[in-house]
Amino acid sequence: MLLIPTQLAGLATSLMLCAGLAPAWAQAPPTALTVQVSKPGAPIAKTMYGLFFEDINFAADGGLYPELVKNKSFETDDRLLGWKAIRGAAALAAYVVSSDRPIGNTNSHFLRLTANTASPDAGFINDGFRGMGVQQEAEYTFSVYLRRGPGNVAGLNVELEEPGRRANGGEAATPDRVLARTRIADLSSEWKKYSVVLRPSATAAHARLKLTLDGAGTLDLDVVSLFPKATWKNRENGLRTDLVQLLRDMQPGFLRFPGGCIVEGMTLDNRYQWKSTIGDVATRQPLMNRWNKEFKWRFTPDYYQSFGLGFFEYFQLSEDIGAEPVPILNVGMACQYNSAELAPIGRANGPSAPETHPADEPTLETFIQDALDLIEFANGPASSPWGARRVAMGHPAPFNLKYIGIGNEQWGPQYLERYEPFSKAVKTKYPAINIVASAGPSPDGPLFDAATKRMRELKAEVLDEHYYARPEWFRQNVGRYDNYPTTGTKIFAGEYAAQTAAIASSENKNSWDAAISEAAFMTGLERNADKVVMASYAPLFAHVDAWQWTPDLIWFDNLKAYGTPNYYVQKLFSTNKGTTMLPVQCAAGAKNGADNLFSSAVADDATGDIVVKLVNYSPEARPVSINLQGVKKLGKAGKATVLASADLNAVNSLEQPLNVAPKEGGFKVTSANVAYTLAPNSFTVLRIPGKR
Repeated sequence: MLLIPTQLAGLATSLMLCAGLAPAWAQAPPTALTVQVSKPGAPIAKTMYGLFFEDINFAADGGLYPELVKNKSFETDDRLLGWKAIRGAAALAAYVVSSDRPIGNTNSHFLRLTANTASPDAGFINDGFRGMGVQQEAEYTFSVYLRRGPGNVAGLNVELEEPGRRANGGEAATPDRVLARTRIADLSSEWKKYSVVLRPSATAAHARLKLTLDGAGTLDLDVVSLFPKATWKNRENGLRTDLVQLLRDMQPGFLRFPGGCIVEGMTLDNRYQWKSTIGDVATRQPLMNRWNKEFKWRFTPDYYQSFGLGFFEYFQLSEDIGAEPVPILNVGMACQYNSAELAPIGRANGPSAPETHPADEPTLETFIQDALDLIEFANGPASSPWGARRVAMGHPAPFNLKYIGIGNEQWGPQYLERYEPFSKAVKTKYPAINIVASAGPSPDGPLFDAATKRMRELKAEVLDEHYYARPEWFRQNVGRYDNYPTTGTKIFAGEYAAQTAAIASSENKNSWDAAISEAAFMTGLERNADKVVMASYAPLFAHVDAWQWTPDLIWFDNLKAYGTPNYYVQKLFSTNKGTTMLPVQCAAGAKNGADNLFSSAVADDATGDIVVKLVNYSPEARPVSINLQGVKKLGKAGKATVLASADLNAVNSLEQPLNVAPKEGGFKVTSANVAYTLAPNSFTVLRIPGKR
């Protein structure tokens, strides 16, 4: 690329600022900061910065879980969701979703195809999740259960093809392109599983699977799967490698799952039930995703949960990326924004509870028992019923679960009266488990205050606070936790993200303005490490062609993924969290954030570094003087990581994934007074070798 003189000057200035230098025109009196190295504060919790996962925006099916076939077992409410007959079934005499002698009770539907004459169009196509992303020469395992019926069907033709472009009138402008093909023969009159490997001849982001009968007659199909062999750790039911790598690179302290409102469901029948998500993948029954019709302007009726990514896989993922698992369980309440349906409480457990209820209706005790069974599944020995289920799935060792969330984002007296018996039952059987309680969906107000007061009285270990607000709210509330109690219940900033427009709007961007404002707020979290022990941005993932909510931390399509500026803010905090908080004093007793300069500091005993985080929310370069008060020994070379953009509206994209990304440089350390110049609109992490 040819750089014109002004671009060269800008590049030179940027490099100088990354190195802690500044051109003469950028010099100004330095702002003085004092880091009290000899007066360390609270330890930084290992769980301080983590991940919030929810199956929204096609985050699981079509995203982290890389099964390419949608509705592979014909078990969704719309039995043929994701499937369409070739040329309107003109070559088929009949097709039907049948339950005549199925594979099993939990997989009771299959597709029956009948052709009177042989035809290359006698079959069905599956488009996957907004297409199927396949890589040239990569290996994909195709598997299917087949049963031959009357007639002379000799086999099943399997093709992976890239659809041709269509002209305005719908006519083919370019032909479909076959990427891989094979034929399955040796059919049986009883159900039999077949597996073959497909190797696409080219890369395609929107391929599709085409299945046709070889011959005339009837053939039954079920559990149709196309799964990449290259998964995280090469597991048979593994996860998408590039997405897991982005998570692992963050070095998260915890993974909260499976949500989010997904936990609650629109109704209790639609709630997430963890027991339905373990065991043989082929027997896990799909469920309508509660986000498929939440927003009329993002109506997504084809959004279901297959549960191929279930609770066992969540625990396994937590282990893989070094994160504490934090499962959140339903407390007997459907989403209060939807039906607000309640599971009844026995009269002994609550004065407002009904005495009787239908025999098949779940009560609060049902939900409590699910929680107790989950802890046994995660931590129990092989001799326990649920521990044995974990062992049978291939994980003999316990997952060492330490946290469990009771309710997602519930509020009001109905939540409080359910929480208390739920918490008591868990603590009675598993006193070492830390309970995460809900403060509701808002960061203030009477309901928030009531929940906070009651949860502290009940001695909940962690209280989950949520806030989605404009970028300026995050800068203005950097001192939110300065006056919180230092004893008792700790804080989990469980869901937060700066909003540049209305929530779920296409104009709500992952801009640098949003990200740098979150960085400013996070210095306040770090300064209050004696009160805040967990924090996570939300939501985590979004498919560029199938999202329901904005903004999101990581975006992807069927082939590629990128981290937003917000992702890099989270990553820089997490990978530089240190071990002990160090108090930071601003000049003349100013508060953190005065004149739009935000700061926090930690000691990293593992590396021997003092880590100072600085946010300059200003269009001008800003020199700072950092007094490392009480430091015993200093190295001579520091490391600076700078995340900056002159354009507060800058974003990353699939085409420009590193438009706003960290840049590393060095700077000299000559004394305990460290001089550094912050770039305009920047978040800077300084690592200074020094003993305390």
